[in-house]
Amino acid sequence: MQQPIAILDSGVGGLTVAREVMRQLPREKIIYFGDTERTPYGPRPAEEVVRFTREIVDYLVQFGPKMIVIACNTATAVALEDIRSRLNIPVIGVINPGARAAIGRSTTGQIGVIGTEGTIRSGAYEQALRQLNPHVRVISEACPLFVPLVEQGNFRSNETREAVYQSIGHMRSYSLDTLILGCTHYPFLVDLISEVMGPQVMLISSADETAREISAILHNEGKLSRGDELPVHQFFCSGQPTMFKSIAQQWLGEQIELTPVVWQVPKIG
Repeated sequence: MQQPIAILDSGVGGLTVAREVMRQLPREKIIYFGDTERTPYGPRPAEEVVRFTREIVDYLVQFGPKMIVIACNTATAVALEDIRSRLNIPVIGVINPGARAAIGRSTTGQIGVIGTEGTIRSGAYEQALRQLNPHVRVISEACPLFVPLVEQGNFRSNETREAVYQSIGHMRSYSLDTLILGCTHYPFLVDLISEVMGPQVMLISSADETAREISAILHNEGKLSRGDELPVHQFFCSGQPTMFKSIAQQWLGEQIELTPVVWQVPKIG
C-alpha cells in the first residue's frame, strides 16, 4: 500500500502546499487535515497550538504516513521540534523553506514578512533569515484580518481589498525588494497583496518552497512513489465541511473526498 504524505493546517491555508505537492509530485498520495473548527491559530497561546498540533498528528499517524508536513506557520514556529521529537519519520515545516527562498532571491537584503500574530510574535522568520544572512534587514507585520477572510472564501471583495491595504499598505515605505507570505493562507490573497506592494516587490510563497523540500527529502531517502497509478487523496476537516470543500475544490481544481472530524474541545473566544 502506498504511504501518504500527511499535511496539516489550522484550516484551508495548507491547501496551498497540497496543490504544489500535487503539481510537483503527482504520484504522491496526500492525507490533508484542516482544523477549521479551531482556526485561527495565530491569536492562541503557544501551548494551545502545540496541543492542537499533537492531536492532529496523533490522528494522522493512523494512516501510516512517510512524512508529516506542518503547513501552518504558527504551528511550525511553536510545535515543529516537539512533533519531531515524538516521531521517527521526517517532519517539516514551512518557515525555513520560505526563508531560504527569500535570502536567495533578495538582491538588497531588505525583506518583509507578513504572518499571523503567533508567527510574528515568535520571531521565527527573523531567526531563520539571520541564520542565513546576519546582515539582512527584516520588517515584520502581523495581519490578523487575513485568515478569517480566507476561511470564509472571501478572496477578492472590497472588504478584503480594504483589509489588505489597511494591514500592509505602510510597508511600501520600507524599500523592500522581497516579501515573505508567512502564512499558507496568504497565497489566496496574492493578487491583492501584489497590487498593494507593487511590481518591484517579489512575493515568496512558503508553499512553493515547502513542496520542493518535500521532494528533495523523499528523493534523498528513496521514498518517492514510483507507481503509474494516480493516487486518490483524502481530506479531513474539523469544522463546517461545506465551505472547506468549496474552497478546496476551487483551489485544487478537482472534486475531493472530504471527511468531517469532530473535536471535543472549546473554540477560541
